[in-house]
Amino acid sequence: MTADMWEEKITAWYAEHRGIARDEAEMEYLKIAQDLEMYGVSYFAITQNKRDTDLLLGVDAQGLHIYSPNSKLNPNKSFPWSGIRNISYSEKEFTIKPLDKKKDVFKFYSSQLRVNKLILQLCIGNHDLFMRRRKVDSIEVQQMKAQAKEEKARKKMERQILAREKQMREEAERAKEEMERRLFLLQDEARLANEALLRSEETADLLAEKAQIAEEEAKLLAHKAAEAEQERQRLEVTAMKTKEEKRLMEQKMREAEQLAVKLVEQSERRLKEADHLKQDLTEAKDAERRAKQKLLEITKTTYPASFFDCAYESASTRLDFKDSDMKRLSMEIERERLEYMEKSKHLQDQLKELKTEIESLKLEEQQQQAACILSSFQGSHQIIRGLELSNGKTPVAFPIFSTN
Repeated sequence: MTADMWEEKITAWYAEHRGIARDEAEMEYLKIAQDLEMYGVSYFAITQNKRDTDLLLGVDAQGLHIYSPNSKLNPNKSFPWSGIRNISYSEKEFTIKPLDKKKDVFKFYSSQLRVNKLILQLCIGNHDLFMRRRKVDSIEVQQMKAQAKEEKARKKMERQILAREKQMREEAERAKEEMERRLFLLQDEARLANEALLRSEETADLLAEKAQIAEEEAKLLAHKAAEAEQERQRLEVTAMKTKEEKRLMEQKMREAEQLAVKLVEQSERRLKEADHLKQDLTEAKDAERRAKQKLLEITKTTYPASFFDCAYESASTRLDFKDSDMKRLSMEIERERLEYMEKSKHLQDQLKELKTEIESLKLEEQQQQAACILSSFQGSHQIIRGLELSNGKTPVAFPIFSTN
């Protein structure tokens, strides 16, 4: 396991054994540790002979053990203290003589003389402890063990009393904390209930004021509805009058348009007649020119004087007749043109007057509608503002009646 995992496990075990005494904790630790294979074993590097491979010597309370370097749990050979007759060393050589003489003496070598001395001291100490455990305790030792047992029982009783008192104190503290928590909750609930009561009283007062305001608003709305109905009826009457006037103006416009169409037709007809007369005039001028040319040709030939006089008189008569007709036609054309221009000008003036009257009527109608809507809106706004100032509350939105 990792270091963090060991730390977590040790912390959990410490919490489980909370309150235990130090000597008891150490004893429990030793009870668990003594069951391990490597508990109490001291290892030393040795060789069985000067050329052999390395080995490990283990010294513990049970005896001496020989291990291979790769395995410290399972010994290759063991020498219990009860089976060892003698242990000695000479410089770097160490000798173990078993109690059974049939068995061979085991010799091994260490790297230093100091290590052999340390091994010998450990062997002597562990052997003495082994022998003491096998002897019967003396009276003094028995008395000391009895006193230690009594002291242990007394300490255990004291610890139990202390633990019980500690538990009672912790329970009392927890009960006190629980009571304080419940008291705090009750105080909080009482405060919330008091606040809810105050809010309910304020809500009741506010609802009463709103009910009064709603009643006043209902009355005001009923009055406003009556005024709006009257205004609507008046606007309907005004609209009917406006529609009648509009219908009359449209009728006048249609009559003016019909008159304009007639005048245009007459003007076109007059233009056609004028073109026809111009064509006749052109033909007459051509005939006159041809007659004059023919007369000149005749005068160049030799005829009697009486013939010339007669021909001249007849030609003069025809020329005079032609000249009088041409003048009369020209005067008629000019007179008709002037009359047409005068009528066209008069008709244009009438059309302009009609357009001006129609635009003025439309403008007056729009101004009347805008004035009606503005007066209605201003009246509603003044009433609402008066209610706001009289109540001193939040403004109430009233619907504005449409006058469509």
